[in-house]
Amino acid sequence: MFYQLYELNHAALQPYRALADATKLFYDNPLNPLSQTVVGRSVTAMCELFERTTRCYGKPSFGLPTTIVDGVEADIKEKIVWSKPFCNVIHFKRALSGKRPADPKILVVAPMSGHYATLLRGTVEALLPHAEVYITDWVDARSVPLSDGKFDLDDYIDYVIEMLHALGEDTHVVAVCQPSVPVLAAVSIMEANGDRFAPSSMTLMGGPIDTRKNPTAVNKLAEEKGINWFRDNVIMSVPWPHAGFMRDVYPGFLQLSGFMSMNLDRHITAHKEFFMHLVHEDGDSADKHREFYDEYLAVMDLTAEFYLQTVDTVFVRQALPKGEMTHRGLPVDPSAIRSVALLTVEGENDDISGVGQTKAAQTLCVNIPDEMRMHYLQPKVGHYGVFNGSRFRAEIAPRIVQFVNDHAQMNRRTNVTPIVKRA
Repeated sequence: MFYQLYELNHAALQPYRALADATKLFYDNPLNPLSQTVVGRSVTAMCELFERTTRCYGKPSFGLPTTIVDGVEADIKEKIVWSKPFCNVIHFKRALSGKRPADPKILVVAPMSGHYATLLRGTVEALLPHAEVYITDWVDARSVPLSDGKFDLDDYIDYVIEMLHALGEDTHVVAVCQPSVPVLAAVSIMEANGDRFAPSSMTLMGGPIDTRKNPTAVNKLAEEKGINWFRDNVIMSVPWPHAGFMRDVYPGFLQLSGFMSMNLDRHITAHKEFFMHLVHEDGDSADKHREFYDEYLAVMDLTAEFYLQTVDTVFVRQALPKGEMTHRGLPVDPSAIRSVALLTVEGENDDISGVGQTKAAQTLCVNIPDEMRMHYLQPKVGHYGVFNGSRFRAEIAPRIVQFVNDHAQMNRRTNVTPIVKRA
């Protein structure tokens, strides 16, 4: 009933939200003399802060209309090129000259861990000048009817394999955080089966491949509580009138509560500062706050079976590094990977996936030649900085692009990235 109570509380706040909007319009109107006073701006700020803290945030847009390719601005159109009930693959189609050589294809597998794929807007933006970029756009589970069936970790792996088949040969896959495990599993299965659509390269970024190494607070919580605790305490049924009515999910609002509780003081301070920015008419700072929290507070529900299977496999049993992970009853063996180049990326200050957890993939994939593997530890960044921000754009993205270009099928024999000392 907790999910229903949450929805009821939000509905009960609607009249007060409407009152706050009306009050803000009154005190913000330039014809009102109070709008130019500290009192008027304080009332306006209080109304906006109330509205934003009681809002249900919808899925943001990617908002990438153009990119710069070879110094020339190119228009971008988003196109869905593959679709299933729980995920779409979006292609950021660039309007380029037909005479230009084809760029590599990169499939960015976004995390299915609460936030929407738009969280990787900066990742996509940094890759667009150099590649044909595709991204997994996961669907909010509460909007998927029960008639469309279940979705678990095995289905996730199947989805990744089908996406790579749809995109064709010589595709490169980049997994950000949570999908590192299912992507590594999918590539292992494809290589074991001699699948010609296995990617040319695989980049794993800040992923929990082996959570026994430098365990973080998130890892320790999963091990201490056990899978039954999560099943009893965080799984709820989607309430009416959502399309996924009666589907068992891990609700987005619970995930958001967990995210914010990790740095609650920082979020409280940020909202206090936002209030003062509005009072002092510091528009730029206020806009930055809105932009960040419009993304951060937009969350989606996860299917219960996917969430529980992931927690059990990755965080409780650490099945992949122990050689115990299976897919549809068959073992997942990373040593089967021989022809897919591997790049692992970690952040020095990552408090979600500790240093060494992603690098563990290098040890598991024992049969990848040394000249086809590389590990990079980015100094002075946390989890978010591994795939977004200034250091990502300046130091991580160029390495990914170079690695992808060097290990495209046509370039492997002539231009191979030298192995870098692994941090």
